[in-house]
Amino acid sequence: MRRREFLGGLGCVSLLGPRAAMAQSGRIFHLGTLTPIAPITAAGPGGKILIKVLGERGFNLGQNLTLEPLGASGDVAKLPSLVSELKSKGVDAIVIIGYPTAIASKAAGIPTVAASGIGDPVETRLIESLAHPGGTITGISDVAATLSAKRLSLLKEMSPKLTKVAMLWNKDDLGMTTRYQASAKAAQALGLTVQALGVREPDDFEEAFAVMNGDLPDGILMVADALTILNRRRVFEFAAARKLPAIYENQDFARDGGLMSYGSDVSECFERAAALVARIFSGEKPGDLPFEQPTRYPLVLNLKTAKATGIEIPPTLLALADDVIE
Repeated sequence: MRRREFLGGLGCVSLLGPRAAMAQSGRIFHLGTLTPIAPITAAGPGGKILIKVLGERGFNLGQNLTLEPLGASGDVAKLPSLVSELKSKGVDAIVIIGYPTAIASKAAGIPTVAASGIGDPVETRLIESLAHPGGTITGISDVAATLSAKRLSLLKEMSPKLTKVAMLWNKDDLGMTTRYQASAKAAQALGLTVQALGVREPDDFEEAFAVMNGDLPDGILMVADALTILNRRRVFEFAAARKLPAIYENQDFARDGGLMSYGSDVSECFERAAALVARIFSGEKPGDLPFEQPTRYPLVLNLKTAKATGIEIPPTLLALADDVIE
């Protein structure tokens, strides 16, 4: 009987696992967050998800977890110094967004989890492979080629006469350039002409608009990064003024006034990023943790924007939507 009780006790210990054991060890874990734009704070949507999921795994803010959120406010040149600041504060891991952030974090050698926006990490040589990243970075990464084909097919369903699509992307961001290239290949496979509009700074958007005014496309696809996010409203306004259907990569674009979006679910990406952070806190190396792919890709339509710009959304597309903003 005593032997059975002893074995039962061992079973309870094993159920705790290394994560719970480490979380209860009295150690304080320090998590940094860094983006090219605004910080991921405890009060923000992404921060709330990180804290909730980490709490479920035994890492509780204010008890054995601290959060150090930083953002570059659109100035990617600040990212290396912000990473250095986090390193000086002794963070155990960083959750990041964006390819430039990943590069800065990799250079500093801090265990890093990419939540979104890094493009194809293998193509850019950020990691060795999705299955075995090596180094100090793991995270979430979608398949640009597959998503690009889907986005363009949705755009064509919105506008069946679509033959020429303008693509806006930050050509100084290698991660987003590879995403544009995947989008351009997908467009060509669908028989579409691509109007390539790479930008590097805010003033370049006026030049892009002038090019489109001189040779009006049938639709717009915009690749998301810090530069295009900060200038999104200018693109919304241009598309609305020309009654051009436009599709965006992130659901927040559609909720913020863009016509439509199709991309990975932001909440899921943060949930899975938090789970990876918990594994790093528990002693696993990021280079041994395979990159994961999202499983949820919501289609979001902004009916209010469509009505304001005189664009009629086909009933078949409305039926496919996961979220319709009215």
